[in-house]
Amino acid sequence: MSQPVQGPLPEHVVSLSRVRDDKLWAVIVAMGRKRRIANIYPSRAAADADCHWREQQVRAYSSFLLSSNMPLPHYSVSPVRRADLPRGWRPLPALGFLRGEFA
Repeated sequence: MSQPVQGPLPEHVVSLSRVRDDKLWAVIVAMGRKRRIANIYPSRAAADADCHWREQQVRAYSSFLLSSNMPLPHYSVSPVRRADLPRGWRPLPALGFLRGEFA
């Protein structure tokens, strides 16, 4: 049988809260079947604010997009890990869908 380990307790306890969190919040844009990460933020509140602003811009230009036979972009917020970002990823311009910069 094993005996309990006896001896001095460690002086320092390692805090795991200092470990850098790899989770970011991404604003995802979907047009048709294509989905891309529009931008990333360290907090959910910042991502929600950007998503809301982008949706307002789409509503403002919706008649133009519909008359041009362009699909309306749909924005959402989702958690993403830094390691999951595509290599060479860059943020999409907020109104890039008007100039065809989504693809």
